Amino acid sequence: MDPLTDALAISGVKGALSTRVEAGGRWAITLDDYPGAALHAVTAGSTWLTVAGHEPVELAAGDVVLLPADTPHGLTDDPTDTGSAGRGRCEHVAARGRGTGEVISLGSQPATTRIVTIHYDCDPAALTQILTLLPGPVHVRAEAGTPGLTDTVRMLARELAQPQLATPAVLKSLIDIMLVQMLRAWLAVNPPECFGTWLGALYDPVIGKALRHLHANPAIPWTTSTLAKAISVSRATLARRFPAATGYTPAAYLANWRMDLAAVQLRDSHGSLETIAEAVGYRSVPAFTRAFTRAHGRTPGRYRSETRSHNGTAFQLETPAPSSLTISHDLMKTPTGEPPP
Repeated sequence: MDPLTDALAISGVKGALSTRVEAGGRWAITLDDYPGAALHAVTAGSTWLTVAGHEPVELAAGDVVLLPADTPHGLTDDPTDTGSAGRGRCEHVAARGRGTGEVISLGSQPATTRIVTIHYDCDPAALTQILTLLPGPVHVRAEAGTPGLTDTVRMLARELAQPQLATPAVLKSLIDIMLVQMLRAWLAVNPPECFGTWLGALYDPVIGKALRHLHANPAIPWTTSTLAKAISVSRATLARRFPAATGYTPAAYLANWRMDLAAVQLRDSHGSLETIAEAVGYRSVPAFTRAFTRAHGRTPGRYRSETRSHNGTAFQLETPAPSSLTISHDLMKTPTGEPPP
């Protein structure tokens, strides 16, 4: 596994098919109450995306756009016409479509534009996030996209147009794949936009390697010096570039990652506090408890009881647990207490 796989699992990213638009003529739809990230894939025709504070962007067939969580936006045939017929009515229709995944028809028929929307939610308690840290609308044009993203959009459109045996299972997998392919494509075609984001850090030859070490072996008592030595750069270089790329020092990033790993273990396993504390690099339960309480605002015991009460008896993640949860005892011979400064 890799840091992106780990982060998607740890932040509990889950996708669901949402509003599906088939539109023709004059039409507009406002999407002001999305609680999470929204991904729009244009499978036929074209549309304009409108986001407050940004110039309207035209989306053509094959284009995909991903918007950060809680971004009010709209789709329309004409961004200059604020009085398009049915605009107010469409808000209610969109809400209904999000709840059922049904097709909503806008404007006049026959439809010339078709748009599939996927809605992604994540665990707000996770300290390591991806979708909430996007720099703004992420747009990958069809002609600039990667084969993987293009193929996924086509497969999604085909499965929706021609439902077959086990179509819901296929769609569930395609929804997960779509997000990964979208992020891959963005990193590949728009590297300047990625700079300074967590995703961009993965492609930095220095910081990406450092993140892989921290994710693979979180129980090791890493310091900036030992981490720099492990990736063969100077301490000064790592100390300068790591915060610029991630927004955290190596020690602060490691502390957050350890607390996210611990939260998953508390929620989804029956391991003792001693076992969990040791697995994330703490020699004593009191040191672990202090760190966890600072990070999550609750003691480990209270966090476990509250999350289990909320989730019922199902403790298993829908996505595989991060690889760094399966730390071998050989890597835990020198666990430490509080993370180093």
